[in-house]
Amino acid sequence: MSTQSEFITEYSKEFSQLHDIVAAREVFWVNPGILPFDKACHQIDVKKEAEEDASERLERFRPYIAKAFPETQQSGGIIESDLVDAKAMHEKLEEHYSLSLPGRLMIKLDSHLPISGSIKARGGIYEVLKYAETIAIEEGILRLEDDYSILDSDEFRDVFGRYSIVVGSTGNLGLSIGIMGASLGFKATVHMSADARQWKKDLLRAKGVKVLEYDADFSHAVAQGHAEAERIQNCHFVDDEASTDLFFGYSVAARRLKKQLADLCVVVDVDHPLFVYLPCGVGGGPGGVSFGLKLAFGDNVHCFFVEPTHAPAVLLGMGTGLNENVSAQDFGLDGLTAADGLAVSRPSGLVCRAMAPLIDGICTIEDNEFYKLLALLADAEGVKLEPSALAGFAGMAKVLGNEEYVQSGKLLGKINEVTHIVWATGGSMVPGSDWEIYYQHGADLLARQNEEEKSIQN
Repeated sequence: MSTQSEFITEYSKEFSQLHDIVAAREVFWVNPGILPFDKACHQIDVKKEAEEDASERLERFRPYIAKAFPETQQSGGIIESDLVDAKAMHEKLEEHYSLSLPGRLMIKLDSHLPISGSIKARGGIYEVLKYAETIAIEEGILRLEDDYSILDSDEFRDVFGRYSIVVGSTGNLGLSIGIMGASLGFKATVHMSADARQWKKDLLRAKGVKVLEYDADFSHAVAQGHAEAERIQNCHFVDDEASTDLFFGYSVAARRLKKQLADLCVVVDVDHPLFVYLPCGVGGGPGGVSFGLKLAFGDNVHCFFVEPTHAPAVLLGMGTGLNENVSAQDFGLDGLTAADGLAVSRPSGLVCRAMAPLIDGICTIEDNEFYKLLALLADAEGVKLEPSALAGFAGMAKVLGNEEYVQSGKLLGKINEVTHIVWATGGSMVPGSDWEIYYQHGADLLARQNEEEKSIQN
């Protein structure tokens, strides 16, 4: 069996940034395996038809969602978030990084999605809805042509009450599965890793969800959830590491984003590229969204994942080619990060393989940067996010600050015409007192940084 040192030496031969990654230093890795989208489609297992199926299923559930969750009535039962300009934050970022950041900066506010307040409201809620639909049709109490608002009734809750849903989570996926599962009447259990915030556990319990806590990481929570699901009859396990239902639930976001951009008269074509920056944990959310974006915009969209320096799961999986067969801990990293939603050491093999020919690159950032960006965004735009949701802003700076990448064919001559979208993945449900602690920490770090810079100048 190879020692950790031998392991690093072996894989650093073709993965030149590995030494910086295992030292928990920030990096920007450019994917050497990216292909034109038409060629990439022939190499990946996930298909366009599954994304279309997910979109049609969510359409069928609109009457139920509107009835069961009044906050969605205005949108007619569509779970969607706003796309907004961020000119003030754009200026703050240029000042913060001492960089010119050409193009237009926008924020996709999945942080404010209805029902569970994070990107997980897409994939997590979709998987629960698909499971409910499957059961109801098999039980003979639902037809595809029915008005799905009938699911919000004691008759259906009594039926779903004979079934269970189990998931392992660092927090946000557990919220989406638990809240929707409990609303439909399922017996829902969430296995929470040590990184999960207390307020998320409290909220789930208040909704009638069973929460089991562990002093261990995400992969352990997933394993415990899987083991429980195998012991229980009529139980569905939501596998964050390998679920295609989660993946395609996320992917529907892109077709809606395409309409939002068109409504705002934002052109996306070969001369006006779209750059999208996505916080990344196990990879399901950013992977699903990226696949949908490629379906919507082809080679005119460029997707980047952003991970914490201590938990670069997907970066290690894709960079080494080992996919789910490698963990950050194999390289001596502890997997600990303030970005609880990204506290994952082992990536999704499904996502690593699907993204191998699709994404442009992956960036890593240090924990303190999450807090600094949180404070900067709150001051600039009045938007309150949780730490992990700020990752994309650092990603934009990493990409545009890389001279070699800027001089590549993807940006050469077009840099001023790029629309940059930072995907804000969560934060609206964070209790005010918790968020104030995050903000104060970020403000203190920024003040300290400014003092250090003044000291150097003097």
